[in-house]
Amino acid sequence: MQRFREGNHKSSAVITVRAAPRDRRRAIVSFGGMTVPAALGRSGTTPLKREGDGATPVAAMRVLYGFTRGERVRLPPTALPMKRIRKDMAWCDQPDHPAYNRQVKNPFRSSHEEMMRADGLYDVCLVLDWNITSRKRHRGSAIFFHLIKPGYQPTAGCIAVSLTDMKRLIRFMRRGTVVRVLG
Repeated sequence: MQRFREGNHKSSAVITVRAAPRDRRRAIVSFGGMTVPAALGRSGTTPLKREGDGATPVAAMRVLYGFTRGERVRLPPTALPMKRIRKDMAWCDQPDHPAYNRQVKNPFRSSHEEMMRADGLYDVCLVLDWNITSRKRHRGSAIFFHLIKPGYQPTAGCIAVSLTDMKRLIRFMRRGTVVRVLG
């Protein structure tokens, strides 16, 4: 697979994520002539996403905004709204909590993910509109487009790419860019 192809990036408003045929936990991300490898959820993809199933939803999801660890990562210019991660930032993943699938502030008693992670996965973390603008309990939370673990290990249901590839992609992203995951 060609890791990166230059092309006409500005003509494309859709990022396509195709599950790899031999390993459903891996993917190929294509955007405006650019092609990069990625990781998907540990359970592959699913059209019927549920909280905690470890699968990446088969869906077209808009990019809403992103988070960054500005003290650790310097990003190229992007039209995408970015928030700097602080120690008190978390994301609620407790389906019966009123803040389910929302950013919350620590200390937070219910189940949540820390946004300021030691492993660097969220040093660049883009929030996808999965179960956010139209929330339903147990439909899945925190579907992010974030950085990869070494060896392209599977995610908990997100889409992950290398920092180098994220920097290539983010230059052409804006609020509303669609990430289309195909099964």
